[in-house]
Amino acid sequence: MNLFNRLPGFPCTPAGKERVVLRQLPKAFLFGTLLLAIPSLLARLIASPDDALAITTTDIYVISLVILHWTVVFTVGIAAFIVMMMKGPAYVADAYPLDEAEALDEPPKWNPHGKPHGR
Repeated sequence: MNLFNRLPGFPCTPAGKERVVLRQLPKAFLFGTLLLAIPSLLARLIASPDDALAITTTDIYVISLVILHWTVVFTVGIAAFIVMMMKGPAYVADAYPLDEAEALDEPPKWNPHGKPHGR
């Protein structure tokens, strides 16, 4: 059984910038994380050990920015993946027979309870 039945005669759209974005995401993830970690490292090198509040505050800001960066990279990756999938070939869904499909052309049946059928 074939899970994916391609729609015959459907043209595929050529790949665009979404492929470039998907290829650059790992580099953006790694280098962005490293660049955002620099202020925390500099705070440890420049600040005195007695100034723990400045180091802690810098660490909190850096951690929040790193998590924001990861979220943005993940969201851009999802968007590029969706665009890539939408440009791919079209697929035919399996038929789902409805129970009421045979009764659509027939006149409505009498219901002894007086309620509409199906409610």
